[in-house]
Amino acid sequence: MPVLRCSSCGYAYDYREPVWKCNQCGGLLDLEMDFAFTRDWIDRAVPGLWRYHKALPVPLSKAITFQEGMTPLTAFPVDDRAVYLKHDHLFQTGSYKDRGASVLVSHIQTLGIRSVVEDSSGNAGCAIAAYCAKANITCEIFVPEKTAPAKLSQLKMYGALVRKIPGSREETASAVHNAAKDKYYASHCWNAFFFQGTKTFAYEVWEQLGGRVPDVLVLPVGNGTLLLGAYIGFSELFLCGVIQKLPRIIGVQSAACNPLERMFQYPDAEFASTTWQDTLAEGIAIARPVRAKQILQALKDSRGTIVSVSDDEIKAALIKLGKMGLYIEPTGAAAMAALNQAIQFSSKKEIIVIALTGHGLKAFEKLDLILHHRS
Repeated sequence: MPVLRCSSCGYAYDYREPVWKCNQCGGLLDLEMDFAFTRDWIDRAVPGLWRYHKALPVPLSKAITFQEGMTPLTAFPVDDRAVYLKHDHLFQTGSYKDRGASVLVSHIQTLGIRSVVEDSSGNAGCAIAAYCAKANITCEIFVPEKTAPAKLSQLKMYGALVRKIPGSREETASAVHNAAKDKYYASHCWNAFFFQGTKTFAYEVWEQLGGRVPDVLVLPVGNGTLLLGAYIGFSELFLCGVIQKLPRIIGVQSAACNPLERMFQYPDAEFASTTWQDTLAEGIAIARPVRAKQILQALKDSRGTIVSVSDDEIKAALIKLGKMGLYIEPTGAAAMAALNQAIQFSSKKEIIVIALTGHGLKAFEKLDLILHHRS
């Protein structure tokens, strides 16, 4: 039977309890599942990520799904190196966050909860709003006031009640925590069930590589929802004996807001020493990631590292992707901007997988400005 366990005090909850944080100490909860994943567990008759339903904490009969997942993994050779792009921008709402939203909202449905709150710079909120709309669950999304207009329109089209909060991303999080005193918090970073969805990224990459593991995995990281999900997924495959090693994970941050990189390089550093500036990659501009310790531990366990890229490097990556026929949002291009650093972190015979996490239509204003500036 799965349990929700507090990462701080160790208190355990039945996974069917409607809790999103520890009621004893306020700590983060992690979902613990005991299973033996095998190739036979893949239900190939089911499209998308729910093909792995035997490794998920929600029965297939209760799934809220748009048949999302199994996004393409395409070769992108660089000289004589094996580089692959994982196209997680091709989801129902235009970002990988649909992975987590599908599983989390499915769980919320099984709990009988009819109203939720969430905070987001855009993509997570859009994903939660879309799946709540399909499940007929009311949702209220708290966003920073500078959130891209395209994402705000998307939220409203799904019927979400949008609350624009002045100030930083952290002030938005503070506002939603107050609202979460009375409503269930469908959080992409606090709620453990979201990571049960994003872990399917690892399953898909492993399956699409024919049962192989990438040597290096390059992911943008702000709150760590994809990085931690991928780490959980590959760790489950490893613990079940399906794979023999973990990929070395490279987390990519914006140079304008890189607290995790600083903490990785200087373990005694505090968040207070981190400066925050405007950046094209607004989705990973998180000054105080709530799961920072877990992110750093995942990087250490995988023998990985964390790097940062400048806005100029992100712009160059966006133009390069565009000339390949790929229209990616700036946050989603951050991992591509770190390609040269990933190459330096690997040998010629190793496989590199880069995640493209969000579609360009979500940030057309920024992309339009980049194009006009170049012309």
